[in-house]
Amino acid sequence: MTKDQLFSGESKNIEYKVTVPDKSEKYMKTVVAFANGRGGRIVFGIDDKTLNIVGIDTDIVYKTMDAITNAISDACEPTIRPDVALQTVNDKIVIVVEIFPGAQRPYYIKSQGMVEGTYVRVSGTTRHVEGYMLKELILEGQNRYFDCEICRDMQVSDSDIEKFCKRLKETAIKNTWQESEKAKIKDVTKNILISWGILKEEEGKVYPTNAYALLTGKMPQQPVIQCGIFKGTNRAHFVDRREFEGPIQEQMEAAYQYVLEKINMGMTIRGMYRQDVYELPTDSIRELIANAVAHRSYLEPGNIQVALFGDRLEITSPGMLLNNVTISKMMEGYSKPRNPAIARAFAYMKVIEKWGTGIPRLFSNCEEYGLPKPELIDFDGDFRVNMYRKRDTNIETDRKTNTNTETNIKTNTEMLYTDTETAERIIAIMRKHPAITVKKIAEQLNLSVGGVRYHVNKMKKDGLVEHIGSSKKGTWSIKNGGFSVSGITTKK
Repeated sequence: MTKDQLFSGESKNIEYKVTVPDKSEKYMKTVVAFANGRGGRIVFGIDDKTLNIVGIDTDIVYKTMDAITNAISDACEPTIRPDVALQTVNDKIVIVVEIFPGAQRPYYIKSQGMVEGTYVRVSGTTRHVEGYMLKELILEGQNRYFDCEICRDMQVSDSDIEKFCKRLKETAIKNTWQESEKAKIKDVTKNILISWGILKEEEGKVYPTNAYALLTGKMPQQPVIQCGIFKGTNRAHFVDRREFEGPIQEQMEAAYQYVLEKINMGMTIRGMYRQDVYELPTDSIRELIANAVAHRSYLEPGNIQVALFGDRLEITSPGMLLNNVTISKMMEGYSKPRNPAIARAFAYMKVIEKWGTGIPRLFSNCEEYGLPKPELIDFDGDFRVNMYRKRDTNIETDRKTNTNTETNIKTNTEMLYTDTETAERIIAIMRKHPAITVKKIAEQLNLSVGGVRYHVNKMKKDGLVEHIGSSKKGTWSIKNGGFSVSGITTKK
């Protein structure tokens, strides 16, 4: 390691220890976490808080190296073989233990067992693996994919398969603009679905996989796409919310159309003609949402979130990047689908043009639009893309669509409750649990605390609800049995 690398600070792939602990389990968690991820280094002889070089006693340094190698070999399952080396920095010796990404995941501490002894690296810290992530590691270690696994809760008939194949082709034709290309789209058959991994054949019988369930909207606990509009640059002021259900490709299209309705549309002059133009590149919006659907972890219980702020469009997909995928590789066009069966179906339906080209095109499109560079973030079990809006533009705003910019957003009075359903749900919860807190309401509705507080404060101001007592021990009182917005009255 170079000196700069050595002192870059603790991160996803480096950790410091002042000394080698007497109990190896204190660092063995990090060893298996590195093996379960993208690898990393543990440096013994550096203070993790001050980065001061303490060094290792030269009289015992080789004995210590052997002890570390043996401890890792004995404690971990499957066997992990580290690269243990010495490095001299400022006349002091440190031990650098390099752990390589393993191919036999999950790796775990043998004495604790697989469930309790498996750890992963998240945002520079070592954490005990969550259940869904352990399942993903097991599949990855066996070179299997969740979307290609049989969905045991479903049955499929030849008639179902025929209808599904027909819908795939209809979608492919719909997404093809040139008539000459439409004629080239081939029929999908049962055997093609088997080759894609959407169906699976076992002992002469055909079963639907998780990909089939997701693409038909029949997955037990089918995930949804959540869309939200926020005033300003954070989640404190909630304006509008939608949740799209059904087959994942239909959710994707609905979310895409929702964003188009909410961003600014302007106009520009090309030669002698007026041309409408959105403030963000629409092809990139569509592809980012499609990527989120195709690459998300369906073992993780969360949902894809598409959030529009005053300064950016934010798309968050559950599941960290796969271990051999990095942001720098993605910038160069590298792509490895987490869900290959869904990826093949999306490619056939023309949902995504070419795998691996979306991120490079995103940066190119944003540059052409004069927008700031997009931001790619791999954090805390999720992956997020931020596409930034350009507030000062030469494009004349048409004000045709609703947006959350200062010039085009509805005033608070006009939008008394833009999302009437949310207000109704808040009051329904208050009726059922009069002593509930705003924080608990937010948890039940899967909304931000600031968003719920905005609605509650508005209802209090308009005399619809009243809070009696302290903020922690008080109760809610519903006035006049409910309220009416645009002719819609809350349920009693």
